[in-house]
Amino acid sequence: MNVKMMLGLMAAAMISLSGASAEKASAAPGEILIAYYSWSGNTRFAAEQIQKFTGGTLFEIKPAKAYPKEYRACVDQARKECPSGFRPALAANVPDMAKYKVVFVGSPNWCSTIAPPVRSFLSAYDFSGKTVIPFVTHGSGGMANCETDLRKACPKASFGKGGAFPGSGIRNAGAALEQWVREVIAVQK
Repeated sequence: MNVKMMLGLMAAAMISLSGASAEKASAAPGEILIAYYSWSGNTRFAAEQIQKFTGGTLFEIKPAKAYPKEYRACVDQARKECPSGFRPALAANVPDMAKYKVVFVGSPNWCSTIAPPVRSFLSAYDFSGKTVIPFVTHGSGGMANCETDLRKACPKASFGKGGAFPGSGIRNAGAALEQWVREVIAVQK
């Protein structure tokens, strides 16, 4: 078995099972939003793959003030912000959020929860009547509390089965990402 195939299988094995009983969402491409925050590019890659498989609209969640580019400085900042529930100001808003029925929400797993910019994004909108489908990239922590914290932030939303993908193998996880997307949403043509 080659390394690429093994990484893809490992990524598939890391898909969250916590939402296994969730119903499969259904929406047209114009009703699907893929909102994500990515510090290293791993979550961006996953979001781009989801966009490729669904035809949905990408929206990058960007804090008004970027996180430090140096890894250790970013980790130190995250360790201060995550436990406090900090919500940084965002650089942009989603135009016409009302048109989206399904919202994939992507975050790196920081300190076993969602990154603060994602928390800001979630607090900026009403998710009533929408289906939220969480996805995370991680070093080795899997979904941890990310999905639980997303559910707390969007109590009036329905939730689809979350997916957790190892950041180190994300660029070889296209098949695992596609399999997960096909499990969580039926894209109407």
